[in-house]
Amino acid sequence: MHCGEDNRDMLRILAGTNCHLGYMEKDEIWRFDSFEAFEEICSLAKQKEVDFVLLGGDLIHEDKPSRSTLVKTIGVNDIPVKFQVVNDQTVNFPNSFGHVNYEDPHFNVGLHVFTIHGNHDDPAGVDNLSAIHILSACNLVNYFGKIDLGGSVVHQIVVHPVLVKKVNYF
Repeated sequence: MHCGEDNRDMLRILAGTNCHLGYMEKDEIWRFDSFEAFEEICSLAKQKEVDFVLLGGDLIHEDKPSRSTLVKTIGVNDIPVKFQVVNDQTVNFPNSFGHVNYEDPHFNVGLHVFTIHGNHDDPAGVDNLSAIHILSACNLVNYFGKIDLGGSVVHQIVVHPVLVKKVNYF
């Protein structure tokens, strides 16, 4: 895109992966590194005025993170939304809300994040839950690509496309 061109319809996405929040959190020297790197991603997203951040997994380092890691992960600011998900959201976001977090009038989510789990923050246990489920249940991230163990083939992940389009509400 050249300077001066109209880019109102251009969707701006910042892609990231392997943030590993909470990595070495008990080490005096390295404990804040993963959070500082993630804050840099968030800062860059705001500076570049991206519409949303797309994370490719391993946002959190462990499938059972400490409370400290979860609390530090929850900080977000208010940013206007300039895009919308146009397909059936209940297919992509089967959490208790059934839609993307920014469409809920009861929540004020700033940095819009879409994420899939990785091998460090993957669902586990009897209930097949992960740390990403906690963030999604708090309506802080849009979690897609969850493994559904009910009748599915082991190690098979079905990811439905998330269709988005640029909109201008201003």
